[in-house]
Amino acid sequence: VIKRTIDKETVKDLPKAAFPGQIHVVQTPWEAEKAVAYLKSCPLLGIDSETRHRSQNNKVALLQISSEEHCFLFRLNLTGLTLPVITLLENPSVTKVGLSLRDDFMMLHKRAPFEQHACIELQEYVRAFGIQDKS
Repeated sequence: VIKRTIDKETVKDLPKAAFPGQIHVVQTPWEAEKAVAYLKSCPLLGIDSETRHRSQNNKVALLQISSEEHCFLFRLNLTGLTLPVITLLENPSVTKVGLSLRDDFMMLHKRAPFEQHACIELQEYVRAFGIQDKS
């Protein structure tokens, strides 16, 4: 059953979900290159970013890219937005899925120019199912 909205009390009572795979912290350009070598072989990836405080001056500090088995946390404050990561974001053969991707990419563009391809914005995708909540 798909609900159009869910109140906060109901959300609190839902079972917690945990990522069952391995989590890797990427802190060097070499580690980023190695992670992307794996990620570009995956047809579908989840993506999210974190900025310390969403203000005009702050850049994305953490980029999370995950397959079903492996989640990579790219510490962009240490590595920058490396060419292998940019190439992955631009790759039309790998589908990237996320929530608020427009905001994520807007912030990532402050680190380096690129043209993202093959992206699914979940906030847009769920409209076809009548889901109203956007978070």
